[in-house]
Amino acid sequence: MIQSHNQIKIESSSSTMSDLVFLLLIFFMITSTLISPNAVKLLLPESNSKTMAKQNVTVYIDENNTFYVGDTPAAPEDLETLIAAGIESGIEDACVVLRADKTVPVQYVVNVIDAVNSINEKQSVKHKVILATSPKQ
Repeated sequence: MIQSHNQIKIESSSSTMSDLVFLLLIFFMITSTLISPNAVKLLLPESNSKTMAKQNVTVYIDENNTFYVGDTPAAPEDLETLIAAGIESGIEDACVVLRADKTVPVQYVVNVIDAVNSINEKQSVKHKVILATSPKQ
């Protein structure tokens, strides 16, 4: 019997596939470090607590004592309106996360708490204010 020397071999090289996977992994690792989770740069107070809460609305107070509700700059007198607009209707126990720079006077923190308490009284709800901190090092 005559055997043919031209046999078709069905093989695939996995080295090119693994190279592609590693390149994609490196790409996503680099791009994920470039994304900043906070729109406002803050030096948060430190704490040992590791409690995490669901964020419905985030209020920032930067080192220049400027208020931001989400990404929107706000005057102290507009806090109540903007926070109420940021909370979805129907939620009775929303969490307002306050991210205040550690150099911010306490009065500005109290202004945010007062705005949330005013919303609670007007709407008969129980929204909470949570002060965000950074872990101790």
